[in-house]
Amino acid sequence: MRPNRIRELWAADQPVYNGWLSLPHSLSAEIMAHQGFDSVTLDLQHGMIDYSDAVPMLVALSTTDAVPMCRVPWNDPGILMKMLDAGSYGLICPMINSVEQAQQLVAATRYPPLGSRSYGPIRASLYAGKEYAQQANTTVVLMAMIETREALEQVEAIAAVPGLDGLYIGPNDLALSLGLHAHFDSEEPVMLDALERILQAAQKQGKQAGIHCGSVAYAKRMVAQGFRLVTVGSDARFMASGAAQTVQELRDGDHGTELAY
Repeated sequence: MRPNRIRELWAADQPVYNGWLSLPHSLSAEIMAHQGFDSVTLDLQHGMIDYSDAVPMLVALSTTDAVPMCRVPWNDPGILMKMLDAGSYGLICPMINSVEQAQQLVAATRYPPLGSRSYGPIRASLYAGKEYAQQANTTVVLMAMIETREALEQVEAIAAVPGLDGLYIGPNDLALSLGLHAHFDSEEPVMLDALERILQAAQKQGKQAGIHCGSVAYAKRMVAQGFRLVTVGSDARFMASGAAQTVQELRDGDHGTELAY
């Protein structure tokens, strides 16, 4: 059975540096995975990726040691099971607002007796090995997104649900739910209090907390605070910011840094 590097890093109390994919192409996935991220997440919720795009992207990620993860569109058993069967070694599920929803998430993604996941790991067994079905429950990482006021009010109970490995903060939706504008890297006291509450809820249950950040500096600050999975940017944002910087340097008469290709 292929080990899950995320679990190995967490066991050593080390952070996971997670890449993020929004563009539906195997080459962009392969390029991102070769940059040294510990894990790379395909975004099937807000990215342009659907299932037919995701499968070749997961294959491309397999050319590296980056752990393949997916953010599914919703807490729907069909897509949850399909992404696991396709070889995703971690799932992030949006809008988990209650204990009942967290329990439904676990049921769909864990084999019996912990859950009710149906058997059929058509590609997962190729990626993970023939022992996949026996060890999937303790290998695949499952994170519930906490991104609403309702979820925040129940976060301690959600974190206690057996079968969840961690909580992942969606800062934009959480900010909107708390009456703020959608943004990364919040400094508002109400938001900072919410981040700390989520972190403490996860840690109390021996689980991990993750967060999507807008800058390296904020991500490092979150790691120092105790978060053990951080995401900064995405393939689309990196392409846009890199291209914008190059154009600006050209217009400023600065040749800048030589491109790799």
